[in-house]
Amino acid sequence: MSLRPSFLQNETTAKLIWPLAALSAIILFNMLFTPGFFHLEIKDGRLFGSLIDILNRGAPVMLVSIGMTLVFATGGVDLSVGAVIAISGAVAAHLIRPDYVKGIIEYGDLTPLLTVIAVPLLVSLVAGLWNGILVAYVGVQPIIATLILMVAGRGIAQLITEGKIIVFIHEPFQFIGSGFLFGIPFPIILVLVALLGTYILTRRTALGIFIEAIGANPKASLYMGIRANLIKVAVYMFCALCAGVAGLIICSDIKAADANNAGLFLELDAIASVIIGGTMWGGRFSVAGSIIGALIIQSLTTTILTRGIAPEITLVFKAMVIICVALIQSETFRQLLAGRLVKTEAGK
Repeated sequence: MSLRPSFLQNETTAKLIWPLAALSAIILFNMLFTPGFFHLEIKDGRLFGSLIDILNRGAPVMLVSIGMTLVFATGGVDLSVGAVIAISGAVAAHLIRPDYVKGIIEYGDLTPLLTVIAVPLLVSLVAGLWNGILVAYVGVQPIIATLILMVAGRGIAQLITEGKIIVFIHEPFQFIGSGFLFGIPFPIILVLVALLGTYILTRRTALGIFIEAIGANPKASLYMGIRANLIKVAVYMFCALCAGVAGLIICSDIKAADANNAGLFLELDAIASVIIGGTMWGGRFSVAGSIIGALIIQSLTTTILTRGIAPEITLVFKAMVIICVALIQSETFRQLLAGRLVKTEAGK
């Protein structure tokens, strides 16, 4: 039984209508103008197609959006997720080829897979801990606290790789970004696991209510006995962990660590996904809405590329979609628009 009151569930569900409408519009456009967009085929027991590619390529954004949603719900924001992605990939690649930065390019013994996965994720958790302590205990504004790591983190990743792109061959690790499980790309499986785990923690326990209480009214939550600072730290650590997993996906997929470009602007895509999904700063949140927002972002990107439009234009289209969905979700804007339409009809 859910701990969330039914009237809140209905309100949250209602907020998903407009993001779903936007996603449906993009899909409808592709159905009409992109041949073979819905074509799916199985090769060697693996599922392929444009829809699968959207889910697969959008996995890093969806993962980061899950963590970003909880950060937004506490009234914060995390600008450092792109840098954490770069750090995670750089640590993983350095563990696989520790002598690469010294000019030794021969492949040696493979580093154990558990080490290659665990160490970058541990480093990501430390990064989230740093953000959480600055926000919760030091009192630094979230946008400033995470901006510090956003700038410094990129430099840390470059120090790890010494400014080089570390390429590698490590088939067990490469499975994370390019492998298939039950015929489905493994990054999609990771998103489903993260989504299920987040749902259980936030909707089947009191944690979700605590997070919303902290974001909606910090003082009231304090008087209620909620350990707001501890929960904030945990939320930022979870967001960084999601970014660390996304970094492993990106790194293993391209078989290299690029400290300059890995996760670049991904924090903006994650923030856009959360806003499109209906979660604003502080209070109630919708992880499902953020996933839909991430799918809108990735579907839009795929559509633009398949239509032969320059990739640079993607940012303009993303901005237009964000503005439109955000305005439509605003009750004030809808009332204003309805009032104008009524006046127009009366004038006729």
